[in-house]
Amino acid sequence: MKDFFKKIPEQAVRIIVLFAVLALVLLVVRQFILPLELKDPALQKNSAMEREAAKEVKYAGAQSCGQCHEKEPEMKKSGYHRDLSCESCHGAAQKHVDNPTDVKPTSPKKRDYCSYCHNYNSSRPTGFPQINPDTHNPRKPCITCHNPHNPKPPKTPRSCAACHAEIERTKATSYHALIECTVCHSTPEKHKTSPRTVTPTKPDKREFCGKCHAKGSGGKGMPTVDMATHGEKYVCWQCHYPHMLGGI
Repeated sequence: MKDFFKKIPEQAVRIIVLFAVLALVLLVVRQFILPLELKDPALQKNSAMEREAAKEVKYAGAQSCGQCHEKEPEMKKSGYHRDLSCESCHGAAQKHVDNPTDVKPTSPKKRDYCSYCHNYNSSRPTGFPQINPDTHNPRKPCITCHNPHNPKPPKTPRSCAACHAEIERTKATSYHALIECTVCHSTPEKHKTSPRTVTPTKPDKREFCGKCHAKGSGGKGMPTVDMATHGEKYVCWQCHYPHMLGGI
């Protein structure tokens, strides 16, 4: 055996000893230091359930709200806030459910609360209602014009810029600044009230842009290309952003 260890490099022996010491330390910790509930999964589960059950219940749930407030949940069920919990805006309501006379839920009336979701943010999905709070009815509480349980706009927006302000600002400095949105997009009337479910059309064929930009189209000073070879099979807007005309 001694001859065997003599053949092993000294560095390897040190590593073997180190791992042996670590294994011994882990064994001692597991056997004598770790609490029993960390070694027994069933005990750990029961302990966690008891700990959570002992915590104070703060949220009542939307079903509890509907037991007394019939009108609001019914309105919300078919409105734009249908997927939003009542307590998202009104705060934890279990104490109100237990003592509805003396404990009242909060009611956000300031503009800065709705702006958590509705201030303009380029990362939010297309069609999500966003505003510039400095220009959109400044200083007025949002609930002055919008019923929070179904916050439809009091007036249907007439211009595309009412909802697509970021696109309008970009387009204003592009080569397409003077082209109306409806030249390229066919917009159903229902898009103005249900923008996320009813969407405008957009050109799906190369020939659409070719009406102005194909060779021989006749536009004076208009950039033209050979549609047979330029861009191959791709639709033009897959390479050129039409609201700020440029190539990749």
